[in-house]
Amino acid sequence: MKRISFSIILFLLTPFVFAHQSGDGTGHFVRIAAKDKFERSKIADLGMSIEAVRSDSVFGIASESVYQRILKSDVKVLEASSLKEFSNILDFPAEDARFHNYAEMTSALDEIVAQNPKMLKKFSIGKTLQNREIWAVQINTTPTTGNGISVKPGAVYMGNHHAREHVSAEIPLMFLQYLVSNYGKDAEITRLVDTRDIYIIPMVNPDGVEYDISTGRYKMQRKNMRPNGTSQVGVDLNRNYGYMWNHGGASSDPSSEIYMGPNAFSEPETQAIKKFVESKPNLKVLLTFHTFSELILYPWGHKYEAIEKTDDKSAFVAMANKMASWNGYTPEQSSELYIASGDTCDWAYGALGIFAFTFELSPRDQWSGGFYPGADVLDKVFSDNIKPALYLLDLADNPHRSTNKADSSLDWLN
Repeated sequence: MKRISFSIILFLLTPFVFAHQSGDGTGHFVRIAAKDKFERSKIADLGMSIEAVRSDSVFGIASESVYQRILKSDVKVLEASSLKEFSNILDFPAEDARFHNYAEMTSALDEIVAQNPKMLKKFSIGKTLQNREIWAVQINTTPTTGNGISVKPGAVYMGNHHAREHVSAEIPLMFLQYLVSNYGKDAEITRLVDTRDIYIIPMVNPDGVEYDISTGRYKMQRKNMRPNGTSQVGVDLNRNYGYMWNHGGASSDPSSEIYMGPNAFSEPETQAIKKFVESKPNLKVLLTFHTFSELILYPWGHKYEAIEKTDDKSAFVAMANKMASWNGYTPEQSSELYIASGDTCDWAYGALGIFAFTFELSPRDQWSGGFYPGADVLDKVFSDNIKPALYLLDLADNPHRSTNKADSSLDWLN
């Protein structure tokens, strides 16, 4: 692999790193030697957010306290630089007009629901720390039962657990628009909409989203907006879920990008997801969109061992491989990257038996745009992922159909 100088990497990543320095202006962008998932997991356990993986090393962001912990450990720091050094070369765009802020997302959902009142319903699953509603839209062409639970198999698609991952909110919104616009026109889409109970939750972390874009310069906010009693703000919502919480790859340091919170489900945002998902026993598949890296990830994340149930493991692998054949992403068990506990998918599958996947969407790396690739990528990202999203929806009745080679019911997607 051609070596790229650290200074060039820092220049390319300056919008990525500088905006997230700690309140006192300190913080570090670090490259650390790591050749496999075990060494990467060790680095994650120190509290550094791993933002890029190479065959021999990882790059990431470390607050001052995390950086000092790294220096005292036995990991090998290859290169490091203070984030202060790059404060003068920033010039973020005022806006990426096609992306939706919270008000615009709310308005977009209101508009599509108003145009399709017989099949769509918008509702809040709960409030954020700063009292914003977390909006969901249900797609269902027939009434639910008296207890609000549909008899149809269900699927849920969500985005923006991490605030800076704006592409991850646009794709579920576009999926909602796609299903509605093709209903009654495309026979297979119509069949799916008529026979499934579908939920879209595009913006799980609206407080963080609004902070990230609050000044006209992206702030690289990952976490929610929980005050931590210091200059550091936020809990990593995707380390805050209760199944095997605090089992590695998460930090108890509030300054860390992967701060897991004081206890499992400490945050109103994860509490809202928990309450919603648990209230819908018909949910069989869950897809949570993140950026970036072009990966299809499935449990387990909290340990290296594979899923214990052989038929479930086979279904996860078959589903991931099939979806990867369409979008070109890399399918793998989450912990093949590094250990990370308290995430959405481990909880959904481990606690509730839901077949849950994380898509790390395009771009592939930070040199291709990272968290802020611009709106020009949206149409291709959606095009790459429409078949995988429909595939999961089709399998919501029985994910184990994915392993039945004699079942031709999914051939319409090929």
